Amino acid sequence: MIRLPPLKNDQLSASQIKVIKAIQNGPRGDIPMTGPFGVWLRAGNIGDAIQNLGASLRFETILDEKVKELAICIVGHHYKTKFEFAYHERLAIKSGISEEIINDIKNDTIPTFIDQRLNLTHQISTQLLERYSITDELYQQGFDEFGEQGMIELVSLVGYYCLVSLTLNAFKIPIDKDMKDPFPDEK
Repeated sequence: MIRLPPLKNDQLSASQIKVIKAIQNGPRGDIPMTGPFGVWLRAGNIGDAIQNLGASLRFETILDEKVKELAICIVGHHYKTKFEFAYHERLAIKSGISEEIINDIKNDTIPTFIDQRLNLTHQISTQLLERYSITDELYQQGFDEFGEQGMIELVSLVGYYCLVSLTLNAFKIPIDKDMKDPFPDEK
């Protein structure tokens, strides 16, 4: 069942046009209004605030691309969010994460990491999703590796992509035609 039929340009309000322009004139570039953006642009001012937060977390943190993309894929897998995982799987591989690690995540297998930062990212992200917090020991390890700012950014990134995943799942947003379904057994 389609929950949100496509919007036509002549149906857009001023606040919706503002969201599209902010996204396409920002660091993401001229991307299609599919995925979560197709949902959020309908909410005007809220959509703009959400996409601004996402742009900051994707493009203005001290975290390197591998760390960010791994955390995003872990969240996408946790929620079985097809669009999010399919979109960021490509970015994760492009950032230098092996296909083996991505496939392990997809297949509910704990990956073997050579890179300690990625191992720590996996542990922190997974523990946040499963326990809604992290242990003092893991927090200290993350703090020692990423610093205070890095830990705040990592936790914020995981939280933001929970919002993305819940949005995509609640509105049953399909994957784009050029994406491969990462969870074909999930409805």
